[in-house]
Amino acid sequence: MAYPWGDERRYNSYAGYFRRLFGRRMQKLSVDAGFSCPNRDGTVGEGGCTFCLNAAFTPSYCGGGKSIGQQIEEGIEFHRRRYREAQRYLVYFQSFSNSYAPLEVLRERYEEALAHPDVEGLVIGTRPDCVDEAKLGYLAELAREHYVAVEYGIESVYDKTLRAVNRGHDFATARRAVEMTAERGLSVGGHFILGLPGEGDEELLAGVEQINRLPLTTVKFHQLQLFRGTALAAEYDSDPKRFRFWSVEEYIDLVVELMRRLRPDLVVERFASEAPPRYHHVDPNWGLIRNEQLWAMLEKKMTERDTYQGEKWVSLAAKE
Repeated sequence: MAYPWGDERRYNSYAGYFRRLFGRRMQKLSVDAGFSCPNRDGTVGEGGCTFCLNAAFTPSYCGGGKSIGQQIEEGIEFHRRRYREAQRYLVYFQSFSNSYAPLEVLRERYEEALAHPDVEGLVIGTRPDCVDEAKLGYLAELAREHYVAVEYGIESVYDKTLRAVNRGHDFATARRAVEMTAERGLSVGGHFILGLPGEGDEELLAGVEQINRLPLTTVKFHQLQLFRGTALAAEYDSDPKRFRFWSVEEYIDLVVELMRRLRPDLVVERFASEAPPRYHHVDPNWGLIRNEQLWAMLEKKMTERDTYQGEKWVSLAAKE
């Protein structure tokens, strides 16, 4: 059976999206371009989000004073050893807020990445409060000749949760940023954390309706991970009963229900995250399971239940 996104997978996969768009596999290369964050330098707040530890997700070839070009070269070598079929790349500006700088600085760093002959485009990870008309207009110009996606850390659709994790913006700010980006024809992604304190399964599933209302191209979900040295880890030590950690099986069950409600045209980039054990404050008790295994488990569970992404989705037009 072919689903609305054109293949037999039961969810609208990121790999399938790029095959349709480019006709080949695309590989993302993370770089650390030396940006900061307004939630750390006092512009919006200090100390950052309570859950944040960038080092847990930064590849070993990033940063360390290396130029963007050098990180790209080392990243290509790394991924060619791991994925021998990788030939074309998207540079993922990942660490901190990658539109948090004057436009002339952004122009210099983005165009250094695009100058590499094997690079097809950019994925820019940032915050909803770090874009404006001029920056988005420049990105729209780049998108005339390159793939350009802006990925926003939204984290939650609930303002009470955003306040509790010291996010420094509300959901309305995220909605405006996503809408402004989509209006310019740019691919736009949203990142959400599942399992922040105060959000149980019912809240998470109810929140999918708000996600469906956003003009997103892609979505990325991660289970909550508690990292050493973060403010959220200290909160856990003070009151561990406020936190809930799923087993792998429980989490897969939750994601199946989330997928059933998720708008079918939304491309699902990830639904789980992995970080080296040395960073974990609390053992997630998932063992050494890899993302590839989690995807296989999700698809197996969806097949067993004979369900698919968007099965329970009702279009906004029909609701209204």
